[in-house]
Amino acid sequence: MPTTPIFEKKNVLVTGGAGFLGSHLCEELLAEAKVICVDDFSNSHPHNIEHLLQYPDFEFIKHDVNRPLDLSGFAELDKFKVKFQGIQEIYHLACPTSPRRFDEQKQQILLSNSAAVINTLELAVKHRARYLLASSAVVYGDDIGERDRVPETDLGAVNQLSPRACYDEGKRFAEACVATYRERLQIDAKIARLFTAYGPRQRLFEHQLIPDFIINALEGRELVIFGDEQFSTSLCYITDLVDGVRRLQAAATNTWVVNLGGEERVRYRAVAEIIKKMTGSQSAIVFKEPLTFLTRKGTPDITRAKEELGWFPLVRLEDGLRKTIDYVLAHKEALLINNRNT
Repeated sequence: MPTTPIFEKKNVLVTGGAGFLGSHLCEELLAEAKVICVDDFSNSHPHNIEHLLQYPDFEFIKHDVNRPLDLSGFAELDKFKVKFQGIQEIYHLACPTSPRRFDEQKQQILLSNSAAVINTLELAVKHRARYLLASSAVVYGDDIGERDRVPETDLGAVNQLSPRACYDEGKRFAEACVATYRERLQIDAKIARLFTAYGPRQRLFEHQLIPDFIINALEGRELVIFGDEQFSTSLCYITDLVDGVRRLQAAATNTWVVNLGGEERVRYRAVAEIIKKMTGSQSAIVFKEPLTFLTRKGTPDITRAKEELGWFPLVRLEDGLRKTIDYVLAHKEALLINNRNT
């Protein structure tokens, strides 16, 4: 636990804080903390955090966490008394996850899962801060789609020489870093194994499927599924995922590796049909060759999350899709402009 004094609220650092998950997490944390959002916009957009800049308890720092981060060098953090209070919690979320740009971002992904993890763990050691790594279901291996209800004890099997290795094996190495720092340096570090999430603020035209389904349905374009009729996944609405991440960070030290995701599998064809119905679209649904980064993930066993965190997804798929569609409708023009400018 942090040994430095806390003045008013705790200080929380979120890497990748302008991304999909990060921006929602920062927003929720502001109710109880002073939030330092770190991002370099390599996989995010300023639009995600524009509404947060007005809050005195929120501060944005543009920085690539693949390089060491010295918080004492930022005068804007003086208002948070970082030099005296330090940091109480760190969430390391930063890692590119664009299926469309996967090949060009491979080196950055590798660094995000190695150098950035070690840099942020060193910060946790320095400040005796709680630490949480956003890991992924990919650590369970390439054949995860064939297994039902994957528990945290499943060791999986990842090909460290595959085209996806920088991400899949990278996440396994990142988890090894956390485990080593927990054991050797006695920090309270956690691992959240995240399954597929959806909701407002996902980037458009990155082949993430659901945001593209929505915008293409509204525009009358084809809804493209990169796979066949059987291509499916578990889905968890973003606010549920954020709640799980926060509960894990606050949990007892011995609860440190937890699956977070939806309990039910759903075919992307069914999701596309729901979106068509909700938008009144006549768009065709088409199937194309699978993408390297966009692969099948299994269904998580969330027994541990239920029993030790009191967590389970609350938002029904139809309700989550409606909220996401409403967001796109309200921000459609800005989203399209932002996409053209990135």
